Amino acid sequence: MPLSEEELRMLEQMERALVAEDPKLASTLRGTAMQRAARRRAIASGVVFVAGMALLTCGVIFTQTVLGIAGFLVMLAAAAVAVTALRNPGASAPHRRDTRHTGFGVVDGGRAGKSSRFSRTRRTKSSGSFMERMDERWRRRRDSGPY
Repeated sequence: MPLSEEELRMLEQMERALVAEDPKLASTLRGTAMQRAARRRAIASGVVFVAGMALLTCGVIFTQTVLGIAGFLVMLAAAAVAVTALRNPGASAPHRRDTRHTGFGVVDGGRAGKSSRFSRTRRTKSSGSFMERMDERWRRRRDSGPY
């Protein structure tokens, strides 16, 4: 059963509020879908790579040079797609546009730039323990009131 216009509007409003309130969580939720898609592309590339290897082997067994070259090219293309998918999961992800529901892929949140691993560890150590950070976040939310 599809959602009504009012329900879609409310859902979109809740998503925007979530991104405004906790951009890191929204960024994490958005990242999992891209990682899943990249993993699927890498697995599909692995299957195509094995098919290319079979073509190459058949070309060698039956002394068909063209078949062997085709198998090698298929293997090369599959390896390139797999490396691209695993190295940068978000860059080569196909962007779907769904007019019924916008989801976290449309709403931008989180940090604009990437920080290094070292600066991240220093920041977490200097800002206190996990529970202290959570208590501070809870106090800020409680004091700010409703949106």
